[in-house]
Amino acid sequence: MVSGKAAASWGGAYNIHVNGVLHCRVRYSQLLGLHEQLRKEYGANVVPAFPPKKIFTLTLAEVEQRREQLEKYMQAVRQDPVLGGSETFNSFLRKAQQETQQIPTEEVPLEVLLSNGQKVTVTILTSDQTEDVLEAVASKLDLPEDLVGYFSLFLAREAKDGAFSFMRKLQEFELPYVSVTSLRSPEYKIILRKSYWDSSYDDDVMEQRVGLNLLYAQTVSDIERGWILVSKEQHRQLKSLQEKVSKKEFIRLAQTLKYYGYLKFEPCVTDFPEKGCQVIVSAGNSELNFQVRLPSEQIKEGSFKVTRMRCWRVTSSVPTSTGLPGSSPGKVEVKLELAFEYLMSKDRLQWVTITSPQAIMLSICLQSMVDELMVKKSGSSIRKLFRRRANGALRRSDSQQAVKSPPLLDSPDGSREPMLKLSSKLTSVSLRGISHSGSAGDLGANDFHGNYAFEGIGDEDL
Repeated sequence: MVSGKAAASWGGAYNIHVNGVLHCRVRYSQLLGLHEQLRKEYGANVVPAFPPKKIFTLTLAEVEQRREQLEKYMQAVRQDPVLGGSETFNSFLRKAQQETQQIPTEEVPLEVLLSNGQKVTVTILTSDQTEDVLEAVASKLDLPEDLVGYFSLFLAREAKDGAFSFMRKLQEFELPYVSVTSLRSPEYKIILRKSYWDSSYDDDVMEQRVGLNLLYAQTVSDIERGWILVSKEQHRQLKSLQEKVSKKEFIRLAQTLKYYGYLKFEPCVTDFPEKGCQVIVSAGNSELNFQVRLPSEQIKEGSFKVTRMRCWRVTSSVPTSTGLPGSSPGKVEVKLELAFEYLMSKDRLQWVTITSPQAIMLSICLQSMVDELMVKKSGSSIRKLFRRRANGALRRSDSQQAVKSPPLLDSPDGSREPMLKLSSKLTSVSLRGISHSGSAGDLGANDFHGNYAFEGIGDEDL
């Protein structure tokens, strides 16, 4: 880490964080090189403006200004469907991640967990990206190639009681081995789980033996951990089907149960219906479900449909000392908030905020639900969400742009006092322009991203 006066020059190093954890450290000159490569490939009219070089040493104020400019630049590139999904951009972040963590390229075993706790060990290169590792796991399990896109790798944290808290889906700009190893804690695991929400896609997965086994294991696990609600009679029926090893029938019955296919999050805090309410959020069936504990201790339940969310954003406050030598990347205190603007009635939009360490994972869930709705609306198949490798690089269809995890840059001056930095759009994907409502509380269009699946409704539809 460059510090002192040298850091204030244009050659200073910047920390880039993902989910509040150090992803990589890059210099201004490296970012400039990335910018020039993107301009060469896509044209100056596509790539956003880059902060210019300065001849003289930067003042502290100028250092901070440049950090903010570079942060906006990285976020703008990441949010662009073409630039953010480009192999040039993603390979830059992967290479920088590997160099920062100082992990040489070599063959290593990597342990991936299935939903039932079974361990699958694959031999990979430390430099293998997320899709490489996913395909290695699929190959080890004999999962057919056309079903690989139905599953994803997730970074999760294991609690003392054995339960898992899902932190985020591993993205195309990172190296899974490096991501999990750099956290330096055995509580972090990589888990294979289905990555779709519509249970009608279960039919595709159940056509093949390995797909059926993976889906069955996940369903059993979700029932055991209480994510799916089961009555005594339903539990008896499920137990009977388990004893008969009737996996398809077991899944069919589970599909009729409340919260089937939902991802349940750790208890957190919301400002709805009033500030400071404890809430358990679950994502599934194109909605966020809230089980809210009011200050009066009364429990209320309600759901927010994705189609009625006009837009959402994630904000974060991260200590600028994060990732410095001697710090513990896995134990950084990061305050993350997901806020979405919801159509409560015909002419009334209201912001709802969730404060949770899993805010980015919540945003990823929202985005993937929107993607799925748009694919279904267009009449396409989920099988087409992933285009197999072209020229050695994975290409996604336009309807399935990965959620953009945050490049969050520190000031390069390590001698400065630690301070909190606010960053919005941590997982933003620009889906459409937002029209201003004219209300005093409106946010600028650049602070959040819109939702193609948003539907205007009338009071009679509520």
